[in-house]
Formats: sequence, structure tokens, C-alpha cells
Amino acid sequence: MNMNKNILFLALFLGGLFWSQAQGPVRERIKTLKVAFITERVGLTSKEAQEFWPVYNEHEEQLESIRQRERAEFGSRASSPQSLSDAESAALLDELIALESEKHQMNQDFIARMRKVIPPRKVLLLIQAEEDFKKRLLQQFRKRQGGG
Repeated sequence: MNMNKNILFLALFLGGLFWSQAQGPVRERIKTLKVAFITERVGLTSKEAQEFWPVYNEHEEQLESIRQRERAEFGSRASSPQSLSDAESAALLDELIALESEKHQMNQDFIARMRKVIPPRKVLLLIQAEEDFKKRLLQQFRKRQGGG
């Protein structure tokens, strides 16, 4: 178990090193590491995994779709809010609220679906594992950038 963690951390570190060099392959590598991390942390049985991953992957695709819309809508306009009129700012905030509401509903639906696939304790472990994975990935990225 401890050796698996060491291997996982090394893999996370290496993934972080190549983050900016090749987005496609690195993104896939990070996705692979995330799958391994979640599987280990949640303790999915093979039967649970068969039902879990299709639901999880569908949710991830939906979230990525929202993230792409956010980047498209807010990327250029939100980077210089001082150049927006009050009406443009209000419209941008309304769009942001709508997207946040959509994400919130999507997450609620996801948790409800997961509760039918894995026990509630494992749903909580999943939520914790996702947060831990994000923190570790960010730590590795910061180390690579020399900021921490």
C-alpha cells in the first residue's frame, strides 16, 4: 500500500513536469493517474467499478463542456472588466450565475446517481479523493513552477 502511494506520487510529479509541454498526452496521463488515485482511495470493487466509471466519466465530460463554455464566454471579457460597460458586466454576471447554477445542479444529480452505484460512505470518499487529487496536482505544478 505504501509503495503504491510512492509510485502514485512519483507519477503525479512526472505528470506535473510535462503539464505545459504537451497538453493532449499530459491531460490523458493525468486522467489515468486520477483513475488510479480514485480507485485506490474509494476502494472500488470490480463490480462497483463497472457501474461507477461510466457514470463518473459522463459527469466529467459534462463538467468539461461547462468549463469550455466558461472559457469561451469569460476568457477575454472577464480578463479586462474595466473595459466593460455596466450593462455588459451585468450580462456577464448573469451568464456566470447561470453556469454556476447548471454546475450545481449537475453535481447534485451526480451525487444522487452515485448513491445508487456505490455506498454513501464511498461517495464521500470519492468527493474527498477528488479534492486530494486536485491539491496534489496543484502542489506538483507549483513545485515545477518554483513557487512552493
